Amino acid sequence: MAKMEQRSGVDFLKDWGAGLTRWTERYIPDALVIVWILTIITFIMALIWGDVGVSKAVQAWGNGFWTLLAFAMQMCLIMMTGYILACSPPVKLLLNGISTWPNKNKPWQAIMIMALFSMISAWFQWGISLIGSAMLALYIVKNNPKVDYRLLVASAYLGLGCTWHAGLSASAPLLVNTPDNFLIKGGYLTETISTSMTVFSPFNLILALVIVVVITAMMALMHPSEEKTYKVKPELMDRLKLYETPPKPAKMEGFSAWANWWCGWNIIVAVGGFFWLGWKVEQIGFAKAINLDNINLFFLMLGVLFHWRPWGFLKAAEDAGKAIWGIVIQFPFYAGIFGLFKFTALATVFTKAFVAICSGSTFLLVTYWYAGLLNYLIPSGGSEWAVTAPYLLPAAKELGVEAYKTVVAYAWGDMMTDMIQPFWAIAMLAVAKLEFREIMGWLLLVFFVYLIITSAAFLLYPLL
Repeated sequence: MAKMEQRSGVDFLKDWGAGLTRWTERYIPDALVIVWILTIITFIMALIWGDVGVSKAVQAWGNGFWTLLAFAMQMCLIMMTGYILACSPPVKLLLNGISTWPNKNKPWQAIMIMALFSMISAWFQWGISLIGSAMLALYIVKNNPKVDYRLLVASAYLGLGCTWHAGLSASAPLLVNTPDNFLIKGGYLTETISTSMTVFSPFNLILALVIVVVITAMMALMHPSEEKTYKVKPELMDRLKLYETPPKPAKMEGFSAWANWWCGWNIIVAVGGFFWLGWKVEQIGFAKAINLDNINLFFLMLGVLFHWRPWGFLKAAEDAGKAIWGIVIQFPFYAGIFGLFKFTALATVFTKAFVAICSGSTFLLVTYWYAGLLNYLIPSGGSEWAVTAPYLLPAAKELGVEAYKTVVAYAWGDMMTDMIQPFWAIAMLAVAKLEFREIMGWLLLVFFVYLIITSAAFLLYPLL
């Protein structure tokens, strides 16, 4: 009887999740349209509370429009390098090997391995998790036909909703550790914040570990009985294709063809990149070296090496380029919103509002919830941080809350609604050949558990 009630509860959440997905698809427009809507709203707020007229507000918007180009390029490279690395031959070989670990007669093991891979790989690099998890799901379903495919793909998306912004490719913590970042130039920070205080802090690491353990166990326990398992039909299996590295031609004529395929270039470039990174770590220490530029360089060099030949690397980069157009075209508009906060009195007004509704003991929890709510409209963690940092950091300072704790609270809040926001799932679902509504029910249940654990953590964080 208890099992039947549990299943009916899960079915209810799946129906609710599908309904929320349909609502999102019907009423939440494309991310580009959202940033235009937010720009208009912010512009109006600047006229009302920013102590400027129309002309000055337009100037503030224009002055900010190109200020985040370096940050935008860093975000693009995180996605590209992760994508390139995920589809490299060594990683694909690793993924195929991992897919054979689960017992074919115990499909919950496949779910457990998928969830662990997604969340752990996202902690290291979210781009790798996004594409690598989709590829691993395809390998697993081919080697484990009894696994529920929808739950498997839901498990593959967990890294984007549970761990990425607490790890080595986290936008906000890595940005504040990057020298001469736009927050330092804008006067919101006086110096960089080391990852020893954010990514590698005991609070962040313990919370990430708790989430990984709890969510992995939860996903494994949710695997349906065999008669209710959603299995991949043969016609869908034929459509599940993985990226294939172009084969080396049997005959190569001329220097151009030889140069495009000579592996020596890749080795020379990768050795040079890794040598520089080693020197940099020796100069400033590991924690300070973990910033956006160095993380991107590391994974870029790893991608160059793993693809082994220039042409293979270039074709993977070409494929990855199709996934970053949204970041390229949207970031200048978010920078314009940043300008409306920076070059008017609007940031001061928002700062005073946060100070008025919060205390030192509640600010981190409110920041966490606020970041999660706003993330549903601004699905890019980097874009959202550019918009909110100009008033969150001053508010934290006025309330006596450490800046590094504010960064951590924002980072976890930004992840909160990622698992019920279809934006970042587009690339993964294109590989998996599913719609977001088909996995939303499982993710909604994860969302509630995640929200309870993390809210309790940020209620206690000020005491630590």
